[in-house]
Amino acid sequence: FVFKLTVAKQQDHFFQAAFLEERDAWVRDIKKAIHHIDGGQRFARKSTRKSIRLPETINLSALYLSMKDPEKGIKELKLEKDKRVFNHCFTGTCVIDWLVSSSSVRNRREGLLLASSLLSEGYLQPAGDTSKAAAEGLSDTPFLDLSDAYYYFPDSGFFCEGYSSDDDVVLKEEFRGTIVKQGCLLKQ
Repeated sequence: FVFKLTVAKQQDHFFQAAFLEERDAWVRDIKKAIHHIDGGQRFARKSTRKSIRLPETINLSALYLSMKDPEKGIKELKLEKDKRVFNHCFTGTCVIDWLVSSSSVRNRREGLLLASSLLSEGYLQPAGDTSKAAAEGLSDTPFLDLSDAYYYFPDSGFFCEGYSSDDDVVLKEEFRGTIVKQGCLLKQ
């Protein structure tokens, strides 16, 4: 799950994701940033808190930890759709149901705004074509309150069986050089 980024000074940087979906998400987002910059547009990530106007009292990282709680949080499932099996994920409806039942929001509409914030800030990731299309702006909201829209926690061990990306061709290449910094990619 390695991809290479060559910068203007002809330096190659190799990044390794934990799984295929994560690699594809990073490649897609980097391509989007390059496209904006090449087009002369300014590329800056907007803060969700400002764009959605979340109250200052909402702590997204604390909410994320509550959602991941093994006993009271959202249950990770093995879901199947279009001959693909999604492991360690959950539906958009489950997220909204959990937010309402935990009294984090008053209604499903507020839940949709809060879930969109969690998605935009990287606490939730889209899994599957339906949720990915919405996250990329092809829907009214980035997060979908649907039973066929799948999401996962970035550090959950999510993986999808029966899927390979046609978007990017990974070339086999010999890796040379010294590891300058080794770590884990966190999209935020």
